[in-house]
Order: sequence, then C-alpha cells, then structure tokens
Amino acid sequence: MNGSAIAASGLRKAYRDKVVLDGVDLEVRTGTIFALLGPNGAGKTTTVNVLTTLLTPDAGKAVVAGHDVVTETSAVRAAIGVTGQFASVDDLLTGEENLLLMADLLHLPRAEGRRAASRLLDRFELVEAAGRPVASYSGGMRRKLDLAMTLVGTPRIIFLDEPTTGLDPRSRRTMWEIVRELVADGTTIFLTTQYLDEADQLADRIAVLDQGRLVAEGTSGDLKRRVPGGHVRLRFADRHELDVAARVLRESTRDDEELALRLPGDGGVRALRALLDRLDAHSVEAEELSVHTPDLDDVFLALTGHSPKEADAR
Repeated sequence: MNGSAIAASGLRKAYRDKVVLDGVDLEVRTGTIFALLGPNGAGKTTTVNVLTTLLTPDAGKAVVAGHDVVTETSAVRAAIGVTGQFASVDDLLTGEENLLLMADLLHLPRAEGRRAASRLLDRFELVEAAGRPVASYSGGMRRKLDLAMTLVGTPRIIFLDEPTTGLDPRSRRTMWEIVRELVADGTTIFLTTQYLDEADQLADRIAVLDQGRLVAEGTSGDLKRRVPGGHVRLRFADRHELDVAARVLRESTRDDEELALRLPGDGGVRALRALLDRLDAHSVEAEELSVHTPDLDDVFLALTGHSPKEADAR
C-alpha cells in the first residue's frame, strides 16, 4: 500500500458489440481523493464494479489494496468499502439496527459491533434518529447511514459511486465534510460524480472518462489550463489610469463602464510579475487584479463535446 492504493492498466469490458471500457489506465495514490468524471454511459459505474470485484474485466489488470481484483477477490473485498448511488439500507430496521446488522455480517464480536455502531452514529450525527425506522429518514440521513455502514469494517479504500446524487445542497456539503475527514484519517477515496463542483472541491486528481476511454487526467488546475479562455482582469481607480494602461497594454480588451482591462493569460506568477512591471514602468497602478480560469464545465465540454447537463440527458 506504499504509494498506490489502486492501479489499473488496459482495462477492457464489452457486452456483445458494445465496448464499455476501452483500455482504461489509472492510478490512485494512498490517502487521496480520486474523482472519475464522465457523462452517463461513459463507463464510470462499470469501472467501479471491476475495481470492486463485482465484474470481471475482459482484459487488463487491476490491483486494489495490493491485491489482484480477479485472482484475490476476497482480499480486495476485505480492504474496501462501497457506497452506491442509492442507499442500501433496510427501511424496516432502525438506524442502529442497520449498523449492528452490518457488524454481524462482518463477524465482529457483539461488543465490538456495538461500539462501532455507537461511534458511527455519533460521527454522522444520527444519535437522535438511531432508534427510528430508516423509512422515516430524509435522503441525506439515509445517505449518511449508508456511508456509516460502509465504515463498520474500517476499510482502507472507499468507493463512492455518485454518493450525493439527489441530495439537497446542505446535505451535499455535509457529505463533503465527512469525505474530507475520512481522507484526513488516511482513507483513500475513489469518487465518481456527475457534479463538477464536487470534483473541484474534493479531488486531489480528476480523470475524465468518455465512451469508455480516459480522455484526460490531472489536478483540477491542470485540466483547467488545458482549455483556452483564461484571462487576467485589471481594474483601475479612474479614467486617466485606465487610458494610460490601455496604451501600455495594447493587447488588452477595454471595459470603460467597469474601468477595467482584460488580457488573455493563465495567471502564472512570471506572467503576472511581468504585467505589473510593465504598468509600473509607466507609473500606473491597478486598483484590483483578478485571475479568471475556465471551470470544469468548460473542461468537460472541451473534452467530451457536450456540457454536463447535456450529458446527463443522454
């Protein structure tokens, strides 16, 4: 587990003549959050199912927690936890009973199972609802309980397959906080999501999957820099300063109403220093400087040919 928690190369999966995964390579470092983005039907859930031993790849190799997903399925399953798009909880049981049932399924001693249930109910702020049937829980509460059940076995690696789909903004932010806490404790998170802001907020590295192929991978900043449209915006105190700056920075676009100039650029330190030096040489001082880069929506559109909303409708 030193270094890579998950490593895959050449993963392929097809159903008759439909290729779902077409040579997927990826690596997830231990103790990080890796986000897999892609439109519906891109192969995200299939990737998770292969890595969690629920599907056997037609070709390629994947190692999770140091174990081969095909030849060492039991060892892989012992090291991971999986939370899907829909909470897999029993509505007829209470929250506490769901956790105790999971402890029994994992063959934990009764006292240890009760301690785990009590600790997780407290961690996920479900103590007051512990004795209520899960049928009475809100969507956010059900999702938190589902993740809590995943943690009963203290997995080193957790797969979250679109865990906040359908949640309200407050519940989503709560889930984000929980995910960050897990990683701070050393857990590795493999996240699939259709929410680009979620990947932007959480992920150390992001991969974009489209039609079964990884079309890009890197940090959020890396991906944004691949898309044109970044610019620097300078705002000035008065019209005179704007006039002088516009003569100095002839490549800029002027906004008289806002007393601002816009220049193409990615906001790199050297470029910004050179820009300010040019203004300083003419005794011009900007009142405000801001750097604007493309967001992940722009990246998604550039890499897959459609916006996330269009992708969801497919």
